[in-house]
Amino acid sequence: KASQLALDALAPHLPELIGGSADLTGSNNTWHAGSVTIDADHPDGNYLHYGVREFGMTAMMSGFAAHGGLIPYGGTFLVFSDYARNGLRMAALIGLRSIFVLSHDSIGLGEDGPTHQPIEQLASLRLMPNMDVWRPCDSVETAAAWVAAIERADGPTCLALTRQSVPHVPRTEDQIDMIARGGYVLASPDGEPQLTIIATGSEVQLALGASKALSDEGVRVRVVSLPCTQAFERQPAEYRRHVLPEVGARLVIEAGATGGWWRYVGARGTVVGIDEFGRSAPAKALFEHFGFTVDAIVEVARKLL
Repeated sequence: KASQLALDALAPHLPELIGGSADLTGSNNTWHAGSVTIDADHPDGNYLHYGVREFGMTAMMSGFAAHGGLIPYGGTFLVFSDYARNGLRMAALIGLRSIFVLSHDSIGLGEDGPTHQPIEQLASLRLMPNMDVWRPCDSVETAAAWVAAIERADGPTCLALTRQSVPHVPRTEDQIDMIARGGYVLASPDGEPQLTIIATGSEVQLALGASKALSDEGVRVRVVSLPCTQAFERQPAEYRRHVLPEVGARLVIEAGATGGWWRYVGARGTVVGIDEFGRSAPAKALFEHFGFTVDAIVEVARKLL
């Protein structure tokens, strides 16, 4: 529900927003309190049901954005971004302010199985020039991602959102301000960290759980939430070194393809991800099968140390 809550929080921008879904409105939660369906009775509405037309949706959004005066957002499942690929790419190539809400972002989708469970899509979208990809871990990061997407005037943004419920992560005011920088320190020990755990989205809670377990064993652990690598890479080198210090080992956790993450872990680190297609089973069983539990992460960390 984070996408819906964040949309409702953006009331000052609602006159500019025009949204829609292709067509998974109920699943994407792209309908907000000010939505009015465009139809014969409401030709001046602000929400369009595209039907099952991912490419048509993203192509039309480019037209809205190029026309000006509107900030279009559209929603579908992350795995179906493949159908929308040319529309996404053209928005990035032209530099249009379009916002793509891509929900059901991992094996947490569950029983629909590997045809609907994205594996390589996050890595692929992150490789697209001029495309910002945000994978927030809770409603606070989701709201920050929406603000960043609306304020960004020179290119499109993808918001990759989980299906499953995730807990609120407590933060200081300074940490909330740092979300917009794409990556920030969520938890840090006294002294230099022996291990830095980097995570995105629903896996941030695993990072925090593993950090607590390892800290109880006397290991100094830093947890970094890295919801947008593109925004993070635009930060000054000094800030990036502060968030990701060169000391100690590094461990990345994300329920998707690992390819893009190896540059962050260096020679003394590893990535817990998924480099095969998913399975059809309840989300909890799938996360256990693929090693996304606190106990499994702790075991990987111990081997690194």
